[in-house]
Amino acid sequence: MIFAIVGPSGAGKDTLLAGALRARPDLRLVCRVITRPSDAGGEDFESVTEAEFTRLQNRGDFALDWAAHGLRYGIPHSQIEGPGDVVFNGSRGALLHAVQVFPNLRVIMITAPDEVLAARLTARGRENANDIGARLTRAAFALPPEIAAIQVMNDATPAIGTARLLAALYPDRG
Repeated sequence: MIFAIVGPSGAGKDTLLAGALRARPDLRLVCRVITRPSDAGGEDFESVTEAEFTRLQNRGDFALDWAAHGLRYGIPHSQIEGPGDVVFNGSRGALLHAVQVFPNLRVIMITAPDEVLAARLTARGRENANDIGARLTRAAFALPPEIAAIQVMNDATPAIGTARLLAALYPDRG
């Protein structure tokens, strides 16, 4: 199974994914290719230049790619091949294309109330007040009606959020 984890900036996607991976070592996280400097922090990713990204894209290395927030993101074929369940941190704006590429894709939307998002964005210190305001405006982005997503509210502790994510990933496994 392939899962796309989406949600607004500050929702805690990386934190909950890390908790889910600790609890489920059989779950594989895609290491995305991103045109972001390697020292930008956050998730583990492969940093590439715009030119290198275009070369990889033209070579057909990506199963899925998109642009968001002035960056380009790629999901390499090599990261989704193989046995077991795969999860990737996706973009809400790229979901229509993602479900075409991965017809059995399951989408999980992690979210939190605006005041929680604002506090988390401020605490991580990567954006100024204007950038945070823009991210909060984008937080209201509605998924296309064709996308059936399971919502996970991340408004409590990381342990509670992780338990909610695991329940969304594996509802029949308790």
